[in-house]
Amino acid sequence: MAHPKRKISKTRRDKRRSHHKCVERPIAICQNTNEPHLFHRAYVVDGDLYYKGKKLVEDFKPVS
Repeated sequence: MAHPKRKISKTRRDKRRSHHKCVERPIAICQNTNEPHLFHRAYVVDGDLYYKGKKLVEDFKPVS
């Protein structure tokens, strides 16, 4: 198994890890149903499946 030839300093290690941060995902509000949802995701309101403000399926039952 390969091993590093030199010890990586704490500064170099932390610089690399600084990009692994959590960001809040933006939430959209549907203009038709006024429900919050994630962008580019389908969402269920009162049993109906919506995407981009349009009703796709009535009486939607998710498979579980």
